[in-house]
Amino acid sequence: MSATSAATANGLTVYVPRDASALSLGAERVARAMAEQARQRGLDIRLVRNGSRGLLWAEPLVEVQTPAGRIAYGPVRAADVGALFDAGFLQGGAHALRLGPTEEIPYLKRQERLCFARVGLDDPLDLDAYVAAGGFAGLRNALAIAPAAIVKAVTDSGLRGRGGAAFPTGIKWKTVLDTPAAPDPAGAGPPRKYVVCNADEGDSGTFSDRMLMEGDPFTLVEGMAIAGIACGAAQGYIYLRCEYPHAQRTLARAIEIARARGYLGADLLGSGRCFELELRLGAGAYICGEETALLESLEGRRGQVRFRPPLPAVKGLFGAPTVLNNVITFASVPAVLAGGAEYYREFGLGRSRGTLPIQLAGNIRRGGLVEKAFGVSLGELLYDYGGGSRSGRPIRAVQVGGPLGAYLPESRFDTPLDYEAFAGFGAMLGHGGIVAFDDSVDMAAQARFAMEFCAAESCGKCTPCRIGSTRGVEVIDRLRAGQQPQAQEALLRDLCETLTHGSLCALGGLTPAPVLSALNHFPEDFKTGNRESGIGRKAAFTTPDSRLPIPGTE
Repeated sequence: MSATSAATANGLTVYVPRDASALSLGAERVARAMAEQARQRGLDIRLVRNGSRGLLWAEPLVEVQTPAGRIAYGPVRAADVGALFDAGFLQGGAHALRLGPTEEIPYLKRQERLCFARVGLDDPLDLDAYVAAGGFAGLRNALAIAPAAIVKAVTDSGLRGRGGAAFPTGIKWKTVLDTPAAPDPAGAGPPRKYVVCNADEGDSGTFSDRMLMEGDPFTLVEGMAIAGIACGAAQGYIYLRCEYPHAQRTLARAIEIARARGYLGADLLGSGRCFELELRLGAGAYICGEETALLESLEGRRGQVRFRPPLPAVKGLFGAPTVLNNVITFASVPAVLAGGAEYYREFGLGRSRGTLPIQLAGNIRRGGLVEKAFGVSLGELLYDYGGGSRSGRPIRAVQVGGPLGAYLPESRFDTPLDYEAFAGFGAMLGHGGIVAFDDSVDMAAQARFAMEFCAAESCGKCTPCRIGSTRGVEVIDRLRAGQQPQAQEALLRDLCETLTHGSLCALGGLTPAPVLSALNHFPEDFKTGNRESGIGRKAAFTTPDSRLPIPGTE
């Protein structure tokens, strides 16, 4: 038995997350305190810095390996460490912070984790641990079949892009596969195709990309390598937002390790197939989350939206056919190739297959990541997992899909998470971010923020987005001030129609969604008298017994 295995068997392995959210709450101080307490007590512990399990309300979440499995404690502060040792936490001892066996915590136990199955299990850069947990099985299966068979598996799985448009991934990949490669512009190399990962996660309330890249980077590497093999691309790029320094360091090291072990490079696992991967940083522009603006930036130009057609799948990066998906889409691919298309299709409903990592944020008691099969309702997420509002007041509205997503009232809380169900009433799932607001929120102010956000982040290429958003802020200000309210509301609705149908990309095209949803569902907030008197803040969502706090998570 190795020294590591012996330490684990003796219950002396302690896990402290290295995820940015845990670090922001003092995980580094907790890790140092753990090491110091062990030194003072003459204990030889193995301290593993793992990824976050996604229970952000319990971070830093410390786990200890015992003969009965991993036991969780949280949220742990550095000042708690001495008392934990005194309570015998290395053997799973009782303590006020003890949450019990990690896998039995209701918040985690009731999830269906495919994409995030390995996040939090071990050191994110331990490639041997990744392989032992089933990692790279999908890549090995992909190398054993023809590219068209890989694309067919992805198509049959029903996987759709886990971004705003939810476009079927297999159709995009098939387009790239069937499109002739572009000649090398210098004439010195082979024809070119590319794989590009959009890791410019900029939507409010979203953090699944970051958690995956920091907690399980090899899954992203594997998914992109499979895409390269499937579509005939030998080069991939990860376009990462510069605000993610921890993800940057982890990804850069993961790419080095994968290359050294033969999972990247000129000869993937001795197959003769080639796929190389590079990490590039964006400069913080929200518009570069739009795929064509991202390509412009990646090519070294200002991030501005391109006219379409041609689509990136036909003429993308450097004029070559390009597979462009986001982090969660690529990270879902290994599960498809490892388990098979039918296995993946067993999760979800209708045309929404598989699972979606959902991020609970805003005024929510138990914020964090919940990966569930499509079909779970907003109410289940907000109350069974989120525990209601952090303030204790009724949840009045939620915004789903980032700053361009619609605001949904209580009457929509029974809506299942399903692309078509949301599209049916003008909303979208987007990246799976859910931001909750209690009944003290001013929805007119939220509508104004949407227009203001668009004005600030517009690339400026098209008039409806560049000018319309600025005029939108002015119209909302006049409406809120009570200046000819009927005329201003009509003008606002007309302006939103122009933005929807006249903008070049989704930034301007989707900005009306939060504005109109606030106006339609919460009209009282746009009336000066009601806003000042607090009318419209009293809607309550009664929490039934089935949605009382989850035992063992308090």
